This record gives sequence, C-alpha cells and structure tokens, in this order.
Amino acid sequence: MDFGETGWGQTYHLINALVLPGWALLIFLPRSTVTAAVVHSMFYPALFGMIYVAGLCAAIFFGHSASGAGMSDIGGVMALFDHPNGIIIGWTHYLVFDLFVGAWIGRDAIRHAIPHYLVIPCLMGAFIFGPVGLLLYLLLRLMLRKKLLLQE
Repeated sequence: MDFGETGWGQTYHLINALVLPGWALLIFLPRSTVTAAVVHSMFYPALFGMIYVAGLCAAIFFGHSASGAGMSDIGGVMALFDHPNGIIIGWTHYLVFDLFVGAWIGRDAIRHAIPHYLVIPCLMGAFIFGPVGLLLYLLLRLMLRKKLLLQE
C-alpha cells in the first residue's frame, strides 16, 4: 500500500508530527510547567481521541474501510488495516497510548526521585517500541528497589 503524498499520507505525517512535542517535553523538560500543562493533562489524549473518532466516523459513515473489516476474528482485524483509514486509526491508537505510558513513566520517576538520565532510555524505548520502554522502566524500578505500584 503506497500512501505517498495523498491525504492519507499527509494525515499520517501530521499525527506523527503532533506527538513529537510531547515526547520532547518528557525527555528534555520533565519538570516544566509546560510539560505538565501539555503532556500530563488531557490535551494529548483529547487531541488524539478526536483524530481517532474522526477516523472511526469516516469508516462507519463514509465507507473508508475495507470489506470484511471487524474485530471478531483475525481476518476481520487484518481487513481493518487493508484501508489507509484503518492504518491511521491504528497508528493513532499506538501513538496516544505510547505517549500515555511515557507520561506515566515521567510522573512516576519524578514521584520516586529517579534520576532523569536513567529514565531517558525508558522514555525512548516507550516512544519507539511502546511496551519495551515500560518494561525497561519497571526493571529500572526493580533495580533501584522501588515499589512497583501501577497507580497514582
């Protein structure tokens, strides 16, 4: 599937560009009031939630989905990604949840006074490989003999 510079390709580039400032703030300004206002607020989840809902509406009301798309079996899920809109919806899902995990890592590290230079590789892992970054952070917490509490 070639997105090229179609509207789908431009949308893909836009959602990637929208998430980068959040990651930059987490990595370079973890304790900034700007980071708190942008990343640790509802800003990003709401923004990406609107993009996600727009993609779902396009699929449901405007036929921007592949035939047989659904979530009841693996064939239906594969069909979801046979249309560019399905890719955008899925990628938006990944981006918002990876950033949500990164924000949690950032807050938790501050709360437990973990040196930020140790947290940066975990944040980079969460940015690039999602669950890998979370696993790295949880291992870091274990190594530093911190309590593993998955709550605020």
